[in-house]
Amino acid sequence: MLWSTSLPLLGSSLLALATSALAVPQARADKHYAIMDNDWYTAGFVPYLVALDGDVEILGLASDTANSWQPQGALHAVATLEAGNLSCIPVYAGATWPLINTPHRFQAWEMIHGKLPWEGAFAPENKTFEAEGNDPTSGDPNRIVKEAFKEGFPKGRPENSTSAANFMVQMVHKYPGQVSIYSAGALTNVALAVRMDPQFASLAKDLVIMGGYVDLNMLEATGSIMLADYQSDINLMIDPEASKIALTADFPNITIAGNVANQVFPTQEFKEEVLSVPNPYSELFYKYYDLSFPFWDETAAALMVDPSLSINQTSVFLDVDTSYGSPNYGNIHVYQKALAPAGIREVNYVFEVEAEKLKQRIKHALQYPKSCADLA
Repeated sequence: MLWSTSLPLLGSSLLALATSALAVPQARADKHYAIMDNDWYTAGFVPYLVALDGDVEILGLASDTANSWQPQGALHAVATLEAGNLSCIPVYAGATWPLINTPHRFQAWEMIHGKLPWEGAFAPENKTFEAEGNDPTSGDPNRIVKEAFKEGFPKGRPENSTSAANFMVQMVHKYPGQVSIYSAGALTNVALAVRMDPQFASLAKDLVIMGGYVDLNMLEATGSIMLADYQSDINLMIDPEASKIALTADFPNITIAGNVANQVFPTQEFKEEVLSVPNPYSELFYKYYDLSFPFWDETAAALMVDPSLSINQTSVFLDVDTSYGSPNYGNIHVYQKALAPAGIREVNYVFEVEAEKLKQRIKHALQYPKSCADLA
């Protein structure tokens, strides 16, 4: 009798539970997630603002060694998130060291093959330069230069529960086919994830990178030092071996924003337009975004959000030169299918983007940035 009298109540309870479950937001199968890996700095927040503005849910930021050492970049990521009430996005520390390369090894290569106009984290240590507010290079990779935090030194710290590479692996298993891996610094963390889990790359949505310049050697030789700097490809050259691992892995798609990343430059007029809607990010952009350089990382981020931004691209097979004795160590080489060596893959190489559309995306993301209140 007890069971028979309870069954109607039980049925009602199950119905109520089922109804309430339907009311709970479920993870959409078409939801676009991203993990954004970069050598973060004071004005390096624009790519993640562009992603958020494009309705991409950022699962986390990862830090790597490229322009400066990874620990410094991780704290920049935390600091810039704090600046705009985005601390709900976690930061995961990546590998501090490339797979093989070191400052000494890099500088020895330069003695044989010539100096790079931009040496990133492997430039000789310069205490005077650091005291003037620049991020650290060479020397102790774990030292933090507080003078470089023009956005303010962070109160928080990166997550210590796991590494950047392991976090990437966890997330592609949680959201198979939905997570873009964005890399605008060295590819060390991505390569580690590829080696840690043979399913990692195939479970991601895609890999989008900033870097991978081609056919620019004459321009480097005959142009200014600044022009040569634009094509130095430090992101790949800091860790050539990781670059090869990542760019030959079986991601469903790989998009290369190399030459195209040099296409669109900021202007003073553009900065003033951005500042016409004041907020912490538009103000930091106005004060600290360098007009000398193009929208490198922002171009790659916008292509991740909206591939239709590309108006000229091609499919090519791509390899990375990992011969230390080569003057092209860390640079890419592209092939047509009939001439490609074994073990490499096809990628989407972007030549040109719709410039005005890119600038409008950047401007809107900076003028009306998302905050944790919007993401809840």
